[in-house]
Amino acid sequence: QVHLVASGGGLVQVGDSLRLACTDSGPAFSNYAVAWFRQAPGKEHEFVASISKSGGNRYYANSIKDRFSISKDHAENTVYLQMNNLKPEDTALYYCALDTTGRGMGPYDFWGLGTQVTVSS
Repeated sequence: QVHLVASGGGLVQVGDSLRLACTDSGPAFSNYAVAWFRQAPGKEHEFVASISKSGGNRYYANSIKDRFSISKDHAENTVYLQMNNLKPEDTALYYCALDTTGRGMGPYDFWGLGTQVTVSS
């Protein structure tokens, strides 16, 4: 069964980098597209990035375009989110989700446990 967990968050300063990881103890990521979402205090959840089933297609929110990159390692069954040049507005709980269509554009059927990213100015 699906058990998604995000890790790698922490407290950093403006301009720092973090690498988040999403792991799944159930379904293999090779069968799904995977997306990263985030939710800041008092705000709705926001799409961050996604990667298609094969890893060939990637999608990014405009707010993080050219700063974040998503990748997947099927051998490790892990999806990564490399976050560079972090800004205070990136502060949020980050979590991953699965897209069973395999395209990376939703709908997202399974949601995981998040990891907190806090960026101080």
